[in-house]
Amino acid sequence: MGLPSRRGRVRDLRGRKVFLTGAASGIGRAVALRAGRLGAVLHLTDIRADALARVVTEIESTGGTVAFAEAVDVADHDAVGRLGQRLTGGHGAMDVVMNIAGISIWGTVRSLEHHQWRRLVDVNLMGPIHVIEALVPPMIDSGRGGQLVNVASAAGIIGMPWHAAYSASKFGVRGVSEVLRFDLRRHGIGVSLVCPGAVATPLTDTIDVAGVDKHSRAFQRAQAAFRKHAVTPDQAAVAILDGMRRGRYWIYTSTDIRLAHALQRHLPFAYVGLMRLMNWGANKALPAVAEARQADAA
Repeated sequence: MGLPSRRGRVRDLRGRKVFLTGAASGIGRAVALRAGRLGAVLHLTDIRADALARVVTEIESTGGTVAFAEAVDVADHDAVGRLGQRLTGGHGAMDVVMNIAGISIWGTVRSLEHHQWRRLVDVNLMGPIHVIEALVPPMIDSGRGGQLVNVASAAGIIGMPWHAAYSASKFGVRGVSEVLRFDLRRHGIGVSLVCPGAVATPLTDTIDVAGVDKHSRAFQRAQAAFRKHAVTPDQAAVAILDGMRRGRYWIYTSTDIRLAHALQRHLPFAYVGLMRLMNWGANKALPAVAEARQADAA
């Protein structure tokens, strides 16, 4: 059997069935709005039913088409399976499946609690796996090819400080994508791995940093610095959809992450120096959790 290399590329979204998670806010919302403007037939989900309904109204008010919208927690395997059956049964196989939903919790090994590690893996890694299980086999069976887009993170590439639990989930997404880019090629299904850097989404305001007082001056300064160099969700959406339509595997939403990844691969000594500098800066800017706990105990 031959190995089609380009049949799966989705160059034009007009009339193509696109499913995406995390559609109610942030990058997911921006991608849904832009894909709607490009003529995609959208099939959307998010954990928040009310916010999802508002996005559907927004898309339709600008001329976009939403054929399916239903709230689901992607961490719930059975619920995603049922949604997949209803979706495929009523609308057929998707042309594009986009795993965008995610949560973020940062912290040191001493500050992170087990339930936080578990929740990150359940949502950020098992969530995409549940969607892949439910929706990719029908894509294979349809014989039309298509595209799978998995949103990981810069933390799925490089060793960012205080990101061990988050990176566990995002490196997992990277691993799944790295295998599927070859496994699915013979079915004409392309795979794209998105590795955003700083993106100014509502997640930046609600992010959980274990053991750190989010009202402290140190945290607020760090948050302001993050926002200063962050791209907008709209800019991220442009990069994601453009990269997908060009058939790219690696998709970056900002130049800094592209450069950091290049350093890691081609100048590892410089990458190590950069990561050590970032770690020193993070621990200087934010109080150590152990110290905070000791102060509370005193």
